[in-house]
Amino acid sequence: MKKIARWSIITLAAVGSLLFLPSAVVGDGFSLGKSMEILVNVLRNISLYYVDEVDPNQLLKDATTGLVRNLDPYTEFISESEVEGFELMTTGKYGGIGSLIRQKGDWVLFAEPYKNSPADKAGIRIGDRLVEIDGRSAKGMTTEQVSNALKGEPGSKIKIKVQKWLTDEEVELRIDREIITIPGIPYYGMVSDSVGIICHNDFTENCSVEMRRAVEALKAQGAKALILDYRSNGGGLLSEAVSTLSLFVPRGSEVVSTRAKDSANNTTLRTQSDPIDTEIPIVVLVDGNSASAAEIVSGAIQDYDRGVLIGQRTYGKGLVQTSLPTGYDTFVKVTTAKYYLPSGRCIQAIDYASRDANGAIHAVPDSLINEFSTRAGRKVYDGGGVLPDVVLEPEYASSYAYVVYNMNLLSDFADLFWKRHQDSLTVIPREYRFTDADWEEFEAFMAEQEVPWESNTKRALELLRESAEQERYLESIEERIAVIEEQVSSKERTLNLHREELRDLIEKEMLLRFAYTEGAIDHSMRDDKTVARALDLLHNPKEYAKMLQPAE
Repeated sequence: MKKIARWSIITLAAVGSLLFLPSAVVGDGFSLGKSMEILVNVLRNISLYYVDEVDPNQLLKDATTGLVRNLDPYTEFISESEVEGFELMTTGKYGGIGSLIRQKGDWVLFAEPYKNSPADKAGIRIGDRLVEIDGRSAKGMTTEQVSNALKGEPGSKIKIKVQKWLTDEEVELRIDREIITIPGIPYYGMVSDSVGIICHNDFTENCSVEMRRAVEALKAQGAKALILDYRSNGGGLLSEAVSTLSLFVPRGSEVVSTRAKDSANNTTLRTQSDPIDTEIPIVVLVDGNSASAAEIVSGAIQDYDRGVLIGQRTYGKGLVQTSLPTGYDTFVKVTTAKYYLPSGRCIQAIDYASRDANGAIHAVPDSLINEFSTRAGRKVYDGGGVLPDVVLEPEYASSYAYVVYNMNLLSDFADLFWKRHQDSLTVIPREYRFTDADWEEFEAFMAEQEVPWESNTKRALELLRESAEQERYLESIEERIAVIEEQVSSKERTLNLHREELRDLIEKEMLLRFAYTEGAIDHSMRDDKTVARALDLLHNPKEYAKMLQPAE
């Protein structure tokens, strides 16, 4: 009876809540009330009468998740247990010791202590094994369990035992947790005597302050032009996008406008502060993973003819989300508006509102794509991301390198290599090279590893063999197939075919151990083809100026 009474109260509360809904919703109040009552009755009946025990809280969580499943990928219910991760995504901050971790067998290893974090200051290095946490053995713990154990209130203490990779010594450490801030800008530096680059990873809280510091520092170092790297920047806070653009355009410039279902909620956001520099030449790097706030900044720079965009078409996310509290430390993140760039274009690529008979979603059709103009009269378009002014072919990692990397074999080798050569290694980020002699060590290491990878060529040969046998050609071509199979099945040959790509990844792993993330990024600038194209453009003022003018 207590259970029935409790569910009756929930039902009455749900239906009664209709009285407080906005007028735009109450107009269809009967239908909504009917649906809400049915939903609560289903939850109640399952909870009371289902043959096995069920958790009403989990039922409700599943129901709320289902409510938003078919809207768009960005509207989602955030449960109490997920709030911490959501806050980290928006603020870039959490309480802990500050290190990435990875699984290796029964143990968790430190994969990358952040520079100047409590872990870093305590002497923890990449490859160190976590043995105990507050007196409890860490053997068998997952990375999620370890992560939860290491996090905590800033100022609280944690006692851990660590086996040092270089010496095998076990040491006990008492560490004060701190607020760990993952920087939105992990790197900036000079890539030539007169050009600086800023790598901007996401639009978390105060990233625009980091951007201002980076611009000022680079100008002090002699930068006469800037490269803003927004590749793989998935976006973040709209307010930070506005503040970032305010560094480069006049105060009061429109950055973005948003249009909601109710026009009373439409907004136009403008820059609120004085810029650092409205004249310095800018090249913006973008790719297919540049999304949301990154598209707002890069698209607005294009619309104002404030800089040249280089790379690939951006992701195409022209939707705005608002996080609304739903009680008990839970939230629903709802798509509340579409955003429009200063030229008037919306770059949303997928039309989630229009589904076909099977419920499938599709890109905005070409017939509905419209033409707009930048301030100088250059043509730009809506309906599919931001198209760069200079389009480059994307570079993709091979499937073989992807498998090797995700097996952590490169990290394992780098740990061994570092241990073996710790007394003789001298690493300068821009100059570091993984030599031919070093590669021979890697070959010996990989000869002992089993990589579960099969080339498309080998699969095609297997299909060819099957077809040839069925069609009675096999006897005449079997020897030739066998020769090719031997070539494509060779571990050594496969390794060497991917040599340059793997060597670059190993160099990155080594630099993380000696020079942190900044060193690894700095090193990558040496062979970055997109950065090289940006430099060519910025070193040619006439070509740069011509690209910002309408086509004749």
